[in-house]
Amino acid sequence: MADPAEAGLRETVGPGDPAQAAIASYAAAHDDLVLAGAEAVRLVTGVLDDAGINYLTISGRTKSVASFAEKATRSRDGVRLYTDPLREIGDQLGVRVITYVRDDVAAVADLLADQVVVVDDRDLGRETASEGRFGYASRHLQIALDAAREGQPAFAHLVGRNVQVQIRTVLQHAWAEFEHDIRYKGTVPPEHIHDFDRRFTLAAGLLELADQEFATIRDRLRGPVAGSGHAPPAVPDDPRLEARELAAFLAGQFADAGWSRTDHYAWVSGLLLELGITSLDELGEVLRATDEEAIRTRMDYRYPPGAVRRLDDALLATYGERYVALHGNAHRVAALRTRLDKLSAREA
Repeated sequence: MADPAEAGLRETVGPGDPAQAAIASYAAAHDDLVLAGAEAVRLVTGVLDDAGINYLTISGRTKSVASFAEKATRSRDGVRLYTDPLREIGDQLGVRVITYVRDDVAAVADLLADQVVVVDDRDLGRETASEGRFGYASRHLQIALDAAREGQPAFAHLVGRNVQVQIRTVLQHAWAEFEHDIRYKGTVPPEHIHDFDRRFTLAAGLLELADQEFATIRDRLRGPVAGSGHAPPAVPDDPRLEARELAAFLAGQFADAGWSRTDHYAWVSGLLLELGITSLDELGEVLRATDEEAIRTRMDYRYPPGAVRRLDDALLATYGERYVALHGNAHRVAALRTRLDKLSAREA
C-alpha cells in the first residue's frame, strides 16, 4: 500500500514544477535534519541552563516532508509564495521556549543573541500592538551556530543550518495553540467568523493583562516561592541544603537576579555538599569573601543571569579547579574552564 504522505506529494507537485527539486532535496536530507533538530534543542537548553534562565519547557521539531511540500507549493493569486523553498522556508528546524512571564522572553532573546548568531529577530507581539490590535504574540528568532560551536561534534548536523526559535509566555502559548486549533484544524461556520474574531481579540487582551499582573507578582515576591514547579520534599538525614531554603537565601543574596528553575537549586545544592557546605551560614561565609563586583565585571553578563548562575560563578571564582573537578560538574568541564579563564584574567 502506498504511503499517504508520498501520495500527497505526487499530487502536490508534478514533473517540471520548480518546487519539485526542493522537496526531493528536503526528503533526501530529512534524516540529517531530524538529528539537527535534536541538536538544536540541546543547544538552546544548554545555553539557557548554563545562564540559569528560568523557563517552563523547551521543545523542538523538524518539519515533516509532507508539511514542507505543502508550504513549498503555497500560492497567492496563482503566484507561488516561495521561489527558493529550501532557503526561504525558515521553520524547517524549530525550537519553542515557553517562559512564565514576558520579561523572561526578552531575557532568553538577549541571551541567545549573546551566545549564538541571530540571523533575524521578529517580535510578532509588538508588530500586532503597533497595528492597534490584540492577538498573536511571540518572539521569533532565526539562529545559527557561532564560530566556536561549529567545530564541536555535538552540533555536527547543525553546521550551515538555521533554526527558528519561538519564545513566548505560557499564556501567549495557550492563546496561540487554541486559536490555531480552532482556525486551522476545525471548521468555523462563516456566520460565526466575525464573532470568533471578536472573542479571540478579547481573550488576547485579557491574557496580556494577566501576563502583566504575573510579572508584577513575580517582581514583588522573591524568595521561598522562587523557581518552576514544586521543590522535592526534604529527605530525612539528607545533609544537603533544601532547595526552597537555598532559593530564599539566594533571592536575598542576589536581589537583582532572576529566579532559576527549581531543579537547578537542587542540583547546585549537591555541588555545595561536595564542597562540604551544608548550612546557609557556611555558604554566607563563602559568599562574603567573594568580590561580587569583580565577578560581574569579568563575566560581563549580556543578559540577566539567574540566581543559581550567580552562585555558580561565585563558587567558581572561589574554588577554581577544585570546583571544576566536582563530580556534579563532569558534564560541563570545558564550559567551566572557559568561564574560569575569564574570572582569572587580570584587569588591564
